[in-house]
Amino acid sequence: MPFKQQIALAALRILRPSARRYLRKQRSSGKPPWAYRGTVPHRSTTMNTETRLYYALGPCDLGLLLVAQGEHGARAILLGDDGDSLLRDLRARFPMATPLRDDAACATLLGWVAGFIAAPAQPLAIALDPRGTPFQLRVWQALREIPPGQTASYGEIARRIGAPTAARAVAAACAANPLAVVIPCHRVVRGDGGLSGYRWGAARKRALLAREAA
Repeated sequence: MPFKQQIALAALRILRPSARRYLRKQRSSGKPPWAYRGTVPHRSTTMNTETRLYYALGPCDLGLLLVAQGEHGARAILLGDDGDSLLRDLRARFPMATPLRDDAACATLLGWVAGFIAAPAQPLAIALDPRGTPFQLRVWQALREIPPGQTASYGEIARRIGAPTAARAVAAACAANPLAVVIPCHRVVRGDGGLSGYRWGAARKRALLAREAA
């Protein structure tokens, strides 16, 4: 069995029963994975009141993966090559929180995200809890509406959220995205179709887009 399929199957085996029911519902409906974005548990707020974030590190086929979750769902999904650097990034993003490593508590999230990276056509079956400004949250929701295999420009996203002159602010919101891959800022490109930047490296962005287009 190909390595990517092995990762995806391993992720599916550790999903909660509720997530497995969600997947069965999606498969039986015949709808594309992104059609269910509204049914994924999703709580957003600009307040950062949690004092603890539980995180885990693990490999994925784009390098090293750090996931962190709080009481209401995933708070961070970060990509990199070095665990210490990823932990520093997590602390910088959530300076009021205490990161606590808990591989057991984060096993479902870590396995699912690794599987999602390997097979991005599968539906998203994890609770997300992004924190940001109202503008950032509007941008991030618009990013979640871009189907796998498609891209949009910063200007297009600005128009979709009703702020047609805010392309630069959209780019800044993409750079501030704390949930790599599942809030797919990698699907945003320049107006001329060029790749543009990516917080976790242009090579990863190129690989993700190529995988989703396959």
